[in-house]
Amino acid sequence: MAYALQQLINGVTLGMIYGLIAVGYTMVYGIIGMINFAHGDVFMVGSFLSLIALLGLSALGITSVPLALALTLLFAAGIAALYGWTVERVAYRPLRGSFRLAPLISAIGMSITLQNFVQVSQGARVKPIDAIIPGGIRLIDGGDFTVQLSWMQLAIVVITLTILALFTWLVTKTPLGRTMRACEQDLKMASLLGIDTDRTISLTFVIGAALAAVAGFMFLLYYGVIDFYIGFIAGVKAFTAAVLGGIGSLPGAVIGGLLIGLIEVFWSAYFSVEYKDVAAFSILIVVLIFMPTGLLGRAEVEKV
Repeated sequence: MAYALQQLINGVTLGMIYGLIAVGYTMVYGIIGMINFAHGDVFMVGSFLSLIALLGLSALGITSVPLALALTLLFAAGIAALYGWTVERVAYRPLRGSFRLAPLISAIGMSITLQNFVQVSQGARVKPIDAIIPGGIRLIDGGDFTVQLSWMQLAIVVITLTILALFTWLVTKTPLGRTMRACEQDLKMASLLGIDTDRTISLTFVIGAALAAVAGFMFLLYYGVIDFYIGFIAGVKAFTAAVLGGIGSLPGAVIGGLLIGLIEVFWSAYFSVEYKDVAAFSILIVVLIFMPTGLLGRAEVEKV
């Protein structure tokens, strides 16, 4: 029981990171109906930006951990937002009126470009970092097994839920959110009504990239090691989470991320760790067979 509780905590923590990345996928798909396959690599870039910022602040003599973490988060999110804006301007906007496969190929090319850029500029070796937020709360202190909720795990859950609450408010209560929802319903009609659709789409990419950078920041602090390839792995799993929850649904992206994280952690704990990805994708296949739109997805109605 204690072991299962510990795995539940680990799975929820990992699922929160996947869910935060998945929100970026579902935002872009909800507005322009396309998958941003470079999004996972923006997450990876956010991790490296966080590492560079932490090392730079340490070299400058900033020893206050809360201040260093706040500055690092702002730096990583800000620079990653520029990457998101660049991806939209370079890989998507020129091809928006083209056939559907062209932006997909362009996004994959942008993904490979970001991977190789980081590999060349930062090196191919893994980059470790010491634990910045050690310690935690012992929930069950038994003789055979101790269940612990680390401060880092608690911070990941709190930060993710706070960001998602703020983003939900942004989408449902602000003028920008209204323009996003208008573009999601009918991009051409929104343009005819005077909405700057190009600006709205660019801001969507920017916000999604900033969220991915926050996830990369938390990934770095939680695992303490990154490399240039983590964007592909995490990106595929976050995309799976978005599809599982219902692509285009923000709550579905978070629920899908939690499910993928829990499946991955529990399978690794009780079965073979080599097949944890197979288990996650198998669950996705089963869900899509019986629920093609995902758990919270809405069936598209084609107007004729």
